[in-house]
Amino acid sequence: MLTDIKVRQAKPSLKTQKLSDSQGLFLQISPSGGKWWRLAYRYLGKQKLLSLGTYPAISLAEARQRRDEAKKLLANGVDPAENRKATKQSHLERAANSFEAIAREWFAKFSATWSTSHGDRIIRRLENDIFPWLGDKPIADITPPTLLAALRRIEERGAVETAHRAMQNCGQIFRYAVATGRTERDPSQDLKGALPPVTKNHFKSITDPQQISSLLRNIDGYNGGLVARCALRLAPLIFVRPGELRHAEWAHIDLDAAEWRYTVSKTNTEHIVPLSQQAVDILQELQPLTGHKRYVFPANRGEGRPMSENTVNAALRSLGYDKETLTGHGFRAMARTLLDEVLGFRPDIIEHQLAHAVRDPLGRAYNRTTHLPERRKMMQDWADYLDKLKAGAEVIRLHG
Repeated sequence: MLTDIKVRQAKPSLKTQKLSDSQGLFLQISPSGGKWWRLAYRYLGKQKLLSLGTYPAISLAEARQRRDEAKKLLANGVDPAENRKATKQSHLERAANSFEAIAREWFAKFSATWSTSHGDRIIRRLENDIFPWLGDKPIADITPPTLLAALRRIEERGAVETAHRAMQNCGQIFRYAVATGRTERDPSQDLKGALPPVTKNHFKSITDPQQISSLLRNIDGYNGGLVARCALRLAPLIFVRPGELRHAEWAHIDLDAAEWRYTVSKTNTEHIVPLSQQAVDILQELQPLTGHKRYVFPANRGEGRPMSENTVNAALRSLGYDKETLTGHGFRAMARTLLDEVLGFRPDIIEHQLAHAVRDPLGRAYNRTTHLPERRKMMQDWADYLDKLKAGAEVIRLHG
């Protein structure tokens, strides 16, 4: 039998050497100095060899333990070599059906239909908060408590809304795995009510006409770059979502028709923004600078990219409006309130212009051209009203 000293001191020679231990175990030494543990055995009358690893990574004691495990398989009528192949194949299948592998497959299949920013948020959420804990697990082995443990980590750092969004994304991945035959059910369905509810924090806005008057004069006095200045001046006039404003493309804007047509990122529906004369004037001022580019408001650096999502908010901060007073998204609440309470427009027309999901009395979603003449008038009246506020005109409250 071999000893640790014999194995360690064994030197290579011109030919491959074989140092036997016991029960078929031996150390094979190549002329280059490599040392391999081998097990010679017979299965169904055929002589076979099984590799047990290399020395010194596998010690003599470990090689003997692997030999004994192989002998137990033989005693039960199992070929150790075939058992190893089957185990390896099982591991490969488990890796192919891991949560991360299927999640990335799902992401690749569906992300083409999402906006870039939406897709980036989802994959970043999965990579930061889910894959480290569930990524390498076979998706069929993930139970509701296992999924909940990963979500609790997000909740415990105070990001309850992120935890809910992560659970929603995981549910989509599990349902995709069910549809493609990689698992039998979606464990996220058992977690309804397991996370605390999200506390809604509405975007900060200004709805007092006198304060809006001061705001508009401050915006006119903003001395930043032309791109940021035009975006800041246009935001209260058209009150679209900030992400839609910064991703506006010249190809979708018709200044002659005074229209901007685009697909709403949140609902994936087509939408029309009638442009007031004031909005057209701002875009015509900007067109000589950026009209040859894709985006109306391009980034300062990085060809082919829109301006940063923080540009409008940063401009507001420079004017003295902190995040507890006003955000870029707050122009929507400003318009929603005053168009109803001051200018007296119908709520359903306002909601439609906000690109919210508006339905008619029969439950059908309005199409993109619904009430377009009324909305054109509303957008021009709104721009004229803001001009009057900016000029310091007396405000007469009609409703509310």
